[in-house]
Amino acid sequence: MSIYNCPNCGEKTFNPLTKALAGQLNSKGKACPNCGKHITNGTAASVFNAIYSIGIFVLVVATYLLELPYDWVIIICAIASLLIVPRIVNAFFFKMELTRRKDALSK
Repeated sequence: MSIYNCPNCGEKTFNPLTKALAGQLNSKGKACPNCGKHITNGTAASVFNAIYSIGIFVLVVATYLLELPYDWVIIICAIASLLIVPRIVNAFFFKMELTRRKDALSK
């Protein structure tokens, strides 16, 4: 079931899974099945990903330097959340935009 509109053609062609896997502005994105243009998550999604990545980096470094008990569990969970949380947030909260990469636009 598609619930998100393509920013180019306006048709509902994306579902939360395809939107989550569309990537940030620096990725090639997912092609719209209707118009064929590549779509990515917008600027706000890229900003959220950058801020979240910096926060996880600070958490990992602080955990390593403070030598907390079970620090390896905290570090593994933090890195796993770095892979999962931005995709879940992208799937439901941020708008989609056309990709800005030139290699995706030429096709």
